[in-house]
Amino acid sequence: MNASEEKFVASGNVRLWTERFGDPEDPVVLLIMGTSTMGMGWPDELVDALLDGGRQVIRFDHRDTGRSDCVDFATYPYTLADMAADATAVLDGHGVAAAHIAGASLGGAIGQWLAVHRPERVLTLTAIMTGPMGHSAGAAFARAFAGQEPDPDDLPPPAPRFLQHLVRLAAAPPATRDEHIAASVETWRVLNGDVLPFDEQAARRLVEAAYDLSGDPHAATNHDLAGKVMTEDRLAPLSSITAPTLVVHGTEDPLRPLPHGEAVAAQIPGARLVTVSGMGHGFFSPELPRRIGEIIRDHTSLTEREERAAINSEVADCTGK
Repeated sequence: MNASEEKFVASGNVRLWTERFGDPEDPVVLLIMGTSTMGMGWPDELVDALLDGGRQVIRFDHRDTGRSDCVDFATYPYTLADMAADATAVLDGHGVAAAHIAGASLGGAIGQWLAVHRPERVLTLTAIMTGPMGHSAGAAFARAFAGQEPDPDDLPPPAPRFLQHLVRLAAAPPATRDEHIAASVETWRVLNGDVLPFDEQAARRLVEAAYDLSGDPHAATNHDLAGKVMTEDRLAPLSSITAPTLVVHGTEDPLRPLPHGEAVAAQIPGARLVTVSGMGHGFFSPELPRRIGEIIRDHTSLTEREERAAINSEVADCTGK
């Protein structure tokens, strides 16, 4: 793992912990994690794959996770737009005008929001294991928990095994540190799916750090509340996105089945969809993090080649050669 620069940046009244890797002259990839997950959720192997490909990398702890500030959500509720503002504050704090944005799960929705509402900050978008930012999954969850058949006009609900896991957690919520860590590891195991091997040690390292570094380990559940608020800005059409977009989705995602990723790709002009065989909802399988890092690297590299070709074409036009 390469050396990094750690710093706190301000997003309004919230302090966000950030970590930056790589050569300051290289293009920046901003990694945005998903619900209730700190920046370490982007594995070091994935970061290394980007660094090896000539990228800088910035990852950060969302508000209410890790070393970033916790928020009194009942008094100061926030939305997806506020979490997107946190992402732009991270770029501002590092003096980055625009970056390649890669978001996973809720981070993918944040990336979509930025590409729609702050397009000048987004060089490319990579949306991983996510769905359209304007889609509410509440109805699908409710039908599934009620034992009803899925609505054929809606995106599919999570897999039964994941829903059963949620029911068990609700019946016996973890009370101690050990119980919390065991439950979180089991959540990642279920999210991993049954096809690719599960790296339990990597998952345990993340959940232990998440619990021990946070000022309030329970604050991360605020992300669920924020993610459910369907504000008008989230309903903006994805067809307005102009950034070159890659959608990456696992074939075995138990939380957001593949049609969620397909829907994102279908709504963004020119978007490409890459399906990863066997991947669930997470990066906790050996060799998977590096593979995802290489996919992000290749997407941003393609864009750079296209930009260089355009510049060379303009030079040729000007010189007549």
